Amino acid sequence: MHKQRKFRPLTIVDMLIYAVMFFVILICFVPFLYMLALSLSSPNAIINNEVTLLPVGLNFEAYLQIFNYPNFFRAYGNTIFYTAGGTLISLFLSSLFAYAMSKRFLVGHKIVMKLIVFSMFFSGGLIPTYLLISNLHLTGTVWAMLLPFAINQFNLIILINFFRAIPSEIEEAAIIDGLNYFGILRRVILPLSTPALATIGLYTAVFFWNDWFNGLIYLNTDQYPVMLFLRNIVNGTTMVGDGAGAADKSTIAMSIKSAVIITSTLPIIILYPMLQRFFVAGLTVGSVKG
Repeated sequence: MHKQRKFRPLTIVDMLIYAVMFFVILICFVPFLYMLALSLSSPNAIINNEVTLLPVGLNFEAYLQIFNYPNFFRAYGNTIFYTAGGTLISLFLSSLFAYAMSKRFLVGHKIVMKLIVFSMFFSGGLIPTYLLISNLHLTGTVWAMLLPFAINQFNLIILINFFRAIPSEIEEAAIIDGLNYFGILRRVILPLSTPALATIGLYTAVFFWNDWFNGLIYLNTDQYPVMLFLRNIVNGTTMVGDGAGAADKSTIAMSIKSAVIITSTLPIIILYPMLQRFFVAGLTVGSVKG
C-alpha cells in the first residue's frame, strides 16, 4: 500500500515566495519571447509597433538573411569545436590540478593556493597576454582559443572543495586495493564528482560559446567563432540602418538583431535542461553537512 502524500496548506510566506519566483521568471522569459516575436514578424508590423509577445505576419526573412551569409555554418562549426574541445581540455586539466591541490599534505600547497587566489584578482593585462600568446606561436591557431583559458580559478576552487569533501576513507580503501593516485582519480574521485564536473562544464561551455573578443584578437577570418561572426553582422546592419531611413532602419536592424540573439542563445538554452539536475546538485554541494 502506498502512503498518501499529505500536502500542507499554503501560507502567506509560501505565496510570497511563489509570487517572487513567478516575477523573476517573467523578467527572464518575456524579453526573450519579445526578441523571438520581433525576429519572426513582418517588416510592416515592426514599423507600426504592432509586435508584442507574439509574431505578427510570420516572416523568416531575418533568419534566411543570416543563414545565407558566407561562412555562417563554418563559424557555427568553429564555435561547436571551441566549446566542446575547450570544455574537455578544461575539465581534464582542472581535475588534475584540483585533485593535487585537495591534498593538504603536499609541500608548497599553501603557496600555490595563495597564487591561485591572487591570480583571480590580478592579471598581466591584455597586451602582456597577447605578447605571451604571440611568442608561443599560438596566434592564428585554434589553440589560442583553447589553451590560455583552460583553467579558471573560480571553477578550480569549486572543484578543490568538492574533492576535499569526499571522505578520505574511500581513497584509503582504494590504495589498499592497489590503486595509485591516478587510478583513484579516474576510477573513484571523478565518478563521485559528476555534479561538480557538470556544473563547471556548463560554466566553461557558456564561456567558450559566448567568447568573441579573443577570437577577434588571435584568430584569422576563417577561424572566427559564431559570436564574432554574428557581431559583424549586427555591426553591418547597424551601419545600413544608420545610412537609410527610419523605416528601413527598423526593418533591417531590429529584425536581424533579434534573430541574432535567438540564434546565439538557443543552443545554450537547450543544453541547460539536460544538465539541470547535475547543475543544482553541484551548486548545493557542501551546503549541508552531517
